[in-house]
Amino acid sequence: MEIFKFGGASVKDAAGVRQLAAIVGQQKPLVIVISAMGKMTNLLEKICEARFRDDAPTALRRLEELCDFHAAIIRDLFPIDEQRRPVVERVEQLLDLVRQIIAEERTDNSADDYDRAYDRLIPVGELLSTRIVSDYLAANGVSNRFVDVRQCLISDDCHRNANVDLETSRERCARVFHFRDADRYITQGFIAGTLDGQTTTLGREGSDYTAALLANLLDASRVTIWKDVPGVMNADPKEYPAAVVIPQMHYKEAIELTHFGAKVIHPKTIKPLQNKNIPLRVRSFLDPDAPGTVIRDLDGWIALPPVYINKENQLLLTLAPRDFSFIAEEKLSRVFSILARYRLKLNLMQNSAISFTFCVDNHPAILPRFIAELQQEFGVRYNDNVRLVTIRHYTDAMIREIIGDSVVLVEQRSRATAQFVI
Repeated sequence: MEIFKFGGASVKDAAGVRQLAAIVGQQKPLVIVISAMGKMTNLLEKICEARFRDDAPTALRRLEELCDFHAAIIRDLFPIDEQRRPVVERVEQLLDLVRQIIAEERTDNSADDYDRAYDRLIPVGELLSTRIVSDYLAANGVSNRFVDVRQCLISDDCHRNANVDLETSRERCARVFHFRDADRYITQGFIAGTLDGQTTTLGREGSDYTAALLANLLDASRVTIWKDVPGVMNADPKEYPAAVVIPQMHYKEAIELTHFGAKVIHPKTIKPLQNKNIPLRVRSFLDPDAPGTVIRDLDGWIALPPVYINKENQLLLTLAPRDFSFIAEEKLSRVFSILARYRLKLNLMQNSAISFTFCVDNHPAILPRFIAELQQEFGVRYNDNVRLVTIRHYTDAMIREIIGDSVVLVEQRSRATAQFVI
């Protein structure tokens, strides 16, 4: 049994769904994990942010975009009214949930309230995509069973970054994905559920992690992530035209790259696979016959080219105690606790005797409150809209090529990795 995971780019339109059907139609047994279509997670986040600002008109306009996008794909995939009608009815039930959440009166302005609202709204994207794909496959002779993953992957209630209860999930998954009633199962990435019925999410872009978890829990032979690139590359080809495919790499290197922000795989993906020595393939859904990249346990050292990772829209903050006391463990502990409460991940950090500098993703819905809380204890300076550039296995030539004449605000180098905030 294998796990196939298809990202948003692979189901961004009707042509992508048809290509998915062609890939999975000859493969079984399979568990197929699917992300939200196209950029719908981004759109749902904008709806969530508008709702949190009590800006219902903007939220409703964004919702119309969401409705129109999926309606166009449904019309293309299901040209016959009789086939289209039940799909539309199921989709409308999900869209009604979004309308209901927008209309609700908000009573709390805390980060926890935002996180709970986020986990109610954003998973609609995955539920829509899997419902449409499952119905399309069935209508075209590719048998499958639709599974709501919230009934199988059980997590705590740490919204926006939930922790999965592996033992409970293992029992649930064994009862559902048994392959006695189907050769293929369609389910959602990125989301999970609590024992009391709340929806949770596993971290942004977490569908890869879902595929890895299911592989671990079901003892899959392999995981394949289907992307719009030919494999793991040493840079985003849209930003660096000379990018090349890396044919194979060790689990350890993949973990390093994802930690620094490589978008091709979610950071949590590798651990569940490495723990059971399950290989991961990254392949192109545009060219299914291409070999792609294999990530697995390898003997010995493999030479890799310099790997360039670019994280846009970063916020660089520098904190200083108001009384000129040292930035020591007690103050750092306080900063880290605030970061954890707002679910913000440090992308870079550096400290001196009396200052602490760090870089996080710029999250406009929560950062004003985050900064205000820091200002209660520290002097705070920050630069928004900066970039964090990481060059793994760097060379001086690669640094000159990528950084050029950019203004460097922070620079860090280790034996294998160089990072620049520019």
